[in-house]
Amino acid sequence: MNDEHRLGPSESARIREGIAAAVLGASAELADSLERDAAGYLRLIDASRIGAEESSRLLREAVQGARAAGHSWDTVGRVLGVSRQAAQQRFADKAGDIVHGDPSTNSPDTPRRRRLGPVSAFNEMAALADCGRDGWHLVGYGAAFLDVEASAHPWEHCRVTLASGGRLRRMESEGWIPVGAGWFPWRYYKRPLLPAAEQDMK
Repeated sequence: MNDEHRLGPSESARIREGIAAAVLGASAELADSLERDAAGYLRLIDASRIGAEESSRLLREAVQGARAAGHSWDTVGRVLGVSRQAAQQRFADKAGDIVHGDPSTNSPDTPRRRRLGPVSAFNEMAALADCGRDGWHLVGYGAAFLDVEASAHPWEHCRVTLASGGRLRRMESEGWIPVGAGWFPWRYYKRPLLPAAEQDMK
């Protein structure tokens, strides 16, 4: 396969070291307990299991993001080192791959919702900007789609990478509302746009 899409040895090592450090750093005493407590190894298994589940989720979302960006199953399979068929069987979009930011109910008072799609990392923010001006705000998302809900006022939306820890905390203090837990590698935010008169009063 073409190696241009693969990480180099130092980048791969950095990821492996980061995952190991995250697992061992799950609690302040986990690494220390391995020197003196046999039960520490059972906690290490649990921490490793959680790390493996999260890595699996990130891989699935990365594959679905690549598909939404227009890459073929053949190209995805080559990057994964498997056949097109194997990649498609393992990672084809499942109905359950939806991230809901807000609970939904079936009551008559439930606001109207609609699904935008197909969208990709390259056009989804423009789609959110358009519908946000018309009073629609993000409530859920998944591979190649966005779920939006109607409201009485306009909204603004943004997304940042999940690696932006300090920025995420600052955004929340500025009134940005997180939507769901994120869709790797992005975290989505929204906030209502106040009428000009209300903004002047602040």
